Formats: sequence, C-alpha cells, structure tokens
Amino acid sequence: MATDYYLADPAELATLTGRPAADERLLLELRNASRRFRGAVGHPVNLVVEDEVTLDGNGRESLLLPVWPTVEVHAVYLDGVLLDESGYQWSDAGVLRRSGCGRWPDRLRCVRVVYTHGWATIPEDIAEAVLDKAATMMRIPRGIASKAVGGQSVTYGVQAAIGVTDQWQTTVDRHKIRTAGDA
Repeated sequence: MATDYYLADPAELATLTGRPAADERLLLELRNASRRFRGAVGHPVNLVVEDEVTLDGNGRESLLLPVWPTVEVHAVYLDGVLLDESGYQWSDAGVLRRSGCGRWPDRLRCVRVVYTHGWATIPEDIAEAVLDKAATMMRIPRGIASKAVGGQSVTYGVQAAIGVTDQWQTTVDRHKIRTAGDA
C-alpha cells in the first residue's frame, strides 16, 4: 500500500495510540479514516495531475473549479474549442475568469477544463482530523456494542465510531468539492 494513500503519518498515530507504526490495526484504521475523509469531501485530496472537469457556464465573468488548490490550468475548452491562454485567467483558489471582461455562456456543460489540483503535502488540518478519527476508531472494540465484567458494564457509543466531531466537520466543509452555488 502506498504511503501517500494515508492522509496522515502512521508514526503520528502510533504516538497517539502507543502502538507500533507498522501495527496492522493502526494502519487499517488510518486507511479507513483517510477513506472517510476523501468520501466526505468528494475528491482524492492528494495532488491530481491533469484532471478533467466539465462545467456549466453561468453567464458571469468567473467560474469556480470544484477542487482547490489549483496548481495549474493546462487547457480550457469552450463548446469544444480550445481557448488561447490569453482568453482566461486562473487563481490558486480555483477561480477561472474570462479575460477582457468577457463572460462564460449561460449554458450547461459548455466549459471543459484540464487542470492539476490538490496537495503534494497534506495540510495539517486534514492530517489532524484524520488522526483524531483513526485514534477514536482504534479505541472502539470492533463488533462489540457493550461489555460487562463483574458488576461493571461499558457501552461503546456508535457515535464515537461513526459520528463526527466539530473539528472533522469544519475541516470537511473547508475542503469539500465546491459547486456553482458556492461562488
């Protein structure tokens, strides 16, 4: 398994949990937490080179690319015709703007963009949220809802295993795929 699949460092999770970084359960929960984060934000998070997306025009000067940061815009097609680089500008934040006060047509699926996006190094807020989720999942015994020993019993909350913290939700909201309504 490639280590870039994890959105956090196994050694950091080992420090949090007191288990070896090569522990199979530790790596499983880190992989699961990374999968959950990717599923929640709707994209791979890691650097994606030359991804292609088709967008709806909005009749405005700017369109919002769905995943940021934008590292490079390789090509922009309008109604299947490649635009010259002087016909648009782009920002790291994923804003794609027509040059010269031009506007994108107000038509569905008329803009196709080939761009590179994501992170070569995972941001700390993502790593922290994933580590927290993985550590929580490690504390919950698999397949056990409650346990009684002698006169004491413990019930493991499903919310702890599958729920989300404010930190998780804030980080997901910051990094999720954006739609035209987010512009």
